[in-house]
Amino acid sequence: MSSDGHIGPIFRGRRRGVLLALSSPSGAGKTTLSKRLISQNPDVILSVSATTRDPRPGETDGEDYHFMSVEDFKAQAEAGEFFEWAEVFGRYYGTPKTPVMEAVEEGRDVVFDIDWQGAQAIAEQAPEDTVRVFILPPSLELLEDRLRKRGQDTPDIIKGRMDRAKDEISHWHEYDYIIVNDDFARALEKLSLILHAERLKRTRHPWLDDFVDAIMNEE
Repeated sequence: MSSDGHIGPIFRGRRRGVLLALSSPSGAGKTTLSKRLISQNPDVILSVSATTRDPRPGETDGEDYHFMSVEDFKAQAEAGEFFEWAEVFGRYYGTPKTPVMEAVEEGRDVVFDIDWQGAQAIAEQAPEDTVRVFILPPSLELLEDRLRKRGQDTPDIIKGRMDRAKDEISHWHEYDYIIVNDDFARALEKLSLILHAERLKRTRHPWLDDFVDAIMNEE
């Protein structure tokens, strides 16, 4: 309270957003969890990848992918405009930096549905903003059962996914948080708690410096 009896101004500044990198073996639930988390949080968006492949029926530029030419993609890659990029069956895919970091500056959280290599690349380039969460299945047996029940893949493809699952899981110790998805509602609750706790970190609130200075200078 000041000498004239008035309470000093109380203000809040914009927080810095969280880069939430979710990884898991195929079928462990990261895509469903990320979509549900986004639907429940208006300040959370999904990172949109860039690609050189043609749009499929129903896909929208800027929502499903940022569609671009090979020339533009390579130019941006050379300029360091992607967190990470790769060539897959002659098509290029990458994670653009600019829209992601603009969202972070605006106080929005960005979810990445990404593999361990991509999560590692993002964490290396934005270490203060990135939070990595790995989604584990209860067991490999249940994971394989989930893949079969989806009815989307042939037995050979499922076998390939199971082989890759072990490689993906072997990187679990590189993550900040681990969630065992043995119950979807419980896994979603844990993911929400992680996000909300990370939002409260001191380093995500640059306005606190001025706020504390104002408190310390009150008379």
